[in-house]
Amino acid sequence: MTSLPIAVLLGALVAAPLGPGDHARKLSVDGRERSYLVHVPEAYSRERATPVVLVLHGARTNGLITIAVTGMNAKSDQAGFIAVYPNGTGSDPFLYWNAGQRSSQIVRENPDDVKFIRLLLDDLGAVLNVDQKRVFAAGMSNGGMMCYRLAAELSDRIAAIAPVAGTMAIPTARPGRPVSVLHFHGTADNVVQYNGRNSGALQPLKSVSDSIEYWRIVNGCAAKPVVSDLPDRDRSDGTTVRRTQYPPGNDAAEVVLYAVQNGGHTWPGQKSLLPTLGKSTLDISANDLMWEFFERHSMK
Repeated sequence: MTSLPIAVLLGALVAAPLGPGDHARKLSVDGRERSYLVHVPEAYSRERATPVVLVLHGARTNGLITIAVTGMNAKSDQAGFIAVYPNGTGSDPFLYWNAGQRSSQIVRENPDDVKFIRLLLDDLGAVLNVDQKRVFAAGMSNGGMMCYRLAAELSDRIAAIAPVAGTMAIPTARPGRPVSVLHFHGTADNVVQYNGRNSGALQPLKSVSDSIEYWRIVNGCAAKPVVSDLPDRDRSDGTTVRRTQYPPGNDAAEVVLYAVQNGGHTWPGQKSLLPTLGKSTLDISANDLMWEFFERHSMK
């Protein structure tokens, strides 16, 4: 019997590298199959470490739907980062994140989604040249809540977060390092209410103001923000935008809020796919603002 060369055997054990385009990957976490989608930008080179933006879906959706909702693949190609769309648990496409809210679905299954994201990043790093100091998390609704949990419990891997229409669902946070926060929220959001009185979980969620104040203190930012009303660039969308920006705190960490006046449960800069979710502002682009913010906040 002829033995295969050792190099061939070793090569078979190494995951094949990915190139530009769209890919689907699977891994096992605590005996459960988990999955995620990856968009590698057109300009990607294996010779250059490339930043990553995790884009977390909302409740009762999945990564594929989130690609359409956010339009983040286009920003990935334009800016040159890898866009990753992890899938939560449940019955696809009705998936959830264990972000700290105590819904009946999560109570039953109690998946370790922080562990999943950690293992996902390990898997991603095996097939792409990832800049480990520039891994960021954005998310919509339940995915925004999961961003806060990742900032609290995975701060050794996540450099900064940008929740959209999702508030902090865990009771406390003790990250290992300051984590900058960029939050977008509509004041007329009828799903995750701005004032925190959402009843879609078995325990109340923090309000937007409480979530922002919590992370202002965690990051050591001064209490007095700079508040600016931004230009109403599209008067037909029925919204305006107010920015609240706190001075940099420890390790230059920032906390910034874009409050969309009269905005609904939507992704700023993208048209709402469902009228029942309320108005979406076209005065700003969440994708553009996120990337500008992330570029300032690589891990120290």
